[in-house]
Amino acid sequence: KLPLTVEEILNFGESNRELFIKSSTYSIIPITVTEMGLTISWIFSSDPKSISFSVVYQESEDTPLDQCKVLIPMTRCNSHKETIRGQVKVRNSGVYTLIFDNTFSRFISKRVFYHLAVERPVIYDGSDFP
Repeated sequence: KLPLTVEEILNFGESNRELFIKSSTYSIIPITVTEMGLTISWIFSSDPKSISFSVVYQESEDTPLDQCKVLIPMTRCNSHKETIRGQVKVRNSGVYTLIFDNTFSRFISKRVFYHLAVERPVIYDGSDFP
Protein backbone atom coordinates (compact mmCIF):
# COMPACT_ATOMS: atom_id res chain seq x y z
CA LYS A 1 0.00 0.00 0.00
CA LEU A 2 1.46 3.28 -1.13
CA PRO A 3 -0.87 6.17 -0.11
CA LEU A 4 -0.44 9.41 -2.04
CA THR A 5 -2.01 12.86 -2.08
CA VAL A 6 -2.57 15.10 -5.11
CA GLU A 7 0.26 17.36 -3.92
CA GLU A 8 2.68 14.43 -3.77
CA ILE A 9 1.75 13.43 -7.32
CA LEU A 10 2.16 17.03 -8.52
CA ASN A 11 5.72 16.85 -7.13
CA PHE A 12 6.30 13.48 -8.82
CA GLY A 13 8.52 14.96 -11.51
CA GLU A 14 9.24 13.16 -14.75
CA SER A 15 10.84 10.07 -13.25
CA ASN A 16 9.19 6.65 -13.09
CA ARG A 17 8.60 4.85 -9.83
CA GLU A 18 8.91 1.12 -9.35
CA LEU A 19 6.72 -1.38 -7.50
CA PHE A 20 7.82 -4.93 -6.76
CA ILE A 21 4.83 -7.27 -6.62
CA LYS A 22 5.44 -10.78 -5.40
CA SER A 23 3.68 -13.73 -7.01
CA SER A 24 0.13 -14.34 -5.74
CA THR A 25 -0.11 -10.83 -4.24
CA TYR A 26 -1.18 -7.33 -5.28
CA SER A 27 -0.18 -3.73 -4.58
CA ILE A 28 -2.44 -0.73 -4.24
CA ILE A 29 -1.82 2.99 -4.65
CA PRO A 30 -4.59 4.94 -2.88
CA ILE A 31 -4.75 8.58 -3.97
CA THR A 32 -6.66 10.91 -1.64
CA VAL A 33 -8.38 13.69 -3.58
CA THR A 34 -10.20 16.67 -2.07
CA GLU A 35 -10.93 18.80 -5.14
CA MET A 36 -13.24 17.93 -8.02
CA GLY A 37 -12.46 18.34 -11.71
CA LEU A 38 -8.92 16.97 -11.59
CA THR A 39 -7.70 14.30 -13.98
CA ILE A 40 -5.49 11.54 -12.59
CA SER A 41 -3.47 9.86 -15.31
CA TRP A 42 -1.06 6.95 -15.29
CA ILE A 43 1.45 5.21 -17.50
CA PHE A 44 2.87 1.82 -16.58
CA SER A 45 4.73 -1.21 -17.87
CA SER A 46 5.58 -4.53 -16.23
CA ASP A 47 8.48 -6.94 -16.32
CA PRO A 48 8.39 -9.87 -16.86
CA LYS A 49 5.00 -10.76 -18.32
CA SER A 50 1.56 -9.24 -17.79
CA ILE A 51 -0.12 -7.67 -14.76
CA SER A 52 -3.79 -7.07 -13.95
CA PHE A 53 -4.95 -3.51 -13.29
CA SER A 54 -8.03 -1.88 -11.83
CA VAL A 55 -9.18 1.47 -10.44
CA VAL A 56 -11.75 1.77 -7.64
CA TYR A 57 -13.27 4.73 -5.81
CA GLN A 58 -14.13 5.01 -2.11
CA GLU A 59 -15.88 7.99 -0.54
CA SER A 60 -13.49 7.67 2.41
CA GLU A 61 -10.90 5.21 3.70
CA ASP A 62 -13.57 3.90 6.10
CA THR A 63 -15.91 2.89 3.25
CA PRO A 64 -16.11 -0.94 3.15
CA LEU A 65 -14.50 -2.46 0.07
CA ASP A 66 -17.78 -4.04 -1.05
CA GLN A 67 -19.23 -0.51 -1.31
CA CYS A 68 -16.41 0.78 -3.51
CA LYS A 69 -17.30 1.90 -7.00
CA VAL A 70 -15.30 0.10 -9.70
CA LEU A 71 -14.20 2.74 -12.23
CA ILE A 72 -12.03 0.41 -14.31
CA PRO A 73 -12.74 -3.32 -13.90
CA MET A 74 -9.82 -5.68 -13.27
CA THR A 75 -8.17 -6.16 -16.66
CA ARG A 76 -5.16 -8.28 -17.59
CA CYS A 77 -2.71 -5.97 -19.37
CA ASN A 78 0.07 -7.01 -21.74
CA SER A 79 2.13 -4.25 -20.16
CA HIS A 80 5.33 -6.23 -20.74
CA LYS A 81 4.80 -5.71 -24.51
CA GLU A 82 3.37 -2.18 -24.56
CA THR A 83 3.08 0.79 -22.24
CA ILE A 84 -0.39 1.14 -20.72
CA ARG A 85 -1.84 4.64 -20.42
CA GLY A 86 -5.08 5.76 -18.85
CA GLN A 87 -6.82 8.42 -16.88
CA VAL A 88 -9.79 9.01 -14.66
CA LYS A 89 -11.70 12.23 -14.06
CA VAL A 90 -12.27 13.15 -10.41
CA ARG A 91 -16.01 13.73 -10.00
CA ASN A 92 -16.13 13.39 -6.20
CA SER A 93 -13.63 13.86 -3.41
CA GLY A 94 -12.45 10.62 -1.83
CA VAL A 95 -9.88 7.90 -2.38
CA TYR A 96 -9.08 6.73 -5.92
CA THR A 97 -7.14 3.45 -5.70
CA LEU A 98 -4.98 1.97 -8.44
CA ILE A 99 -4.63 -1.79 -8.05
CA PHE A 100 -1.79 -3.79 -9.61
CA ASP A 101 -2.78 -7.44 -9.22
CA ASN A 102 -0.39 -10.35 -9.59
CA THR A 103 -2.53 -12.93 -7.75
CA PHE A 104 -2.94 -14.99 -10.94
CA SER A 105 0.82 -15.64 -11.06
CA ARG A 106 1.80 -18.49 -8.76
CA PHE A 107 5.57 -18.30 -9.19
CA ILE A 108 6.61 -15.14 -11.02
CA SER A 109 7.07 -11.83 -9.20
CA LYS A 110 6.71 -8.68 -11.29
CA ARG A 111 8.18 -5.22 -11.38
CA VAL A 112 5.85 -2.43 -12.39
CA PHE A 113 7.35 0.83 -13.60
CA TYR A 114 4.79 3.60 -13.34
CA HIS A 115 4.34 7.33 -13.59
CA LEU A 116 1.39 9.31 -12.23
CA ALA A 117 0.23 12.81 -13.08
CA VAL A 118 -2.58 15.11 -11.97
CA GLU A 119 -3.98 17.83 -14.19
CA ARG A 120 -6.14 20.66 -12.99
CA PRO A 121 -8.81 21.88 -15.41
CA VAL A 122 -8.02 25.07 -17.28
CA ILE A 123 -10.63 27.62 -16.33
CA TYR A 124 -10.90 30.50 -18.75
CA ASP A 125 -11.51 33.77 -16.91
CA GLY A 126 -11.52 36.07 -19.97
CA SER A 127 -8.54 38.05 -18.67
CA ASP A 128 -6.74 38.11 -22.04
CA PHE A 129 -9.76 39.60 -23.77
CA PRO A 130 -9.10 43.26 -24.81
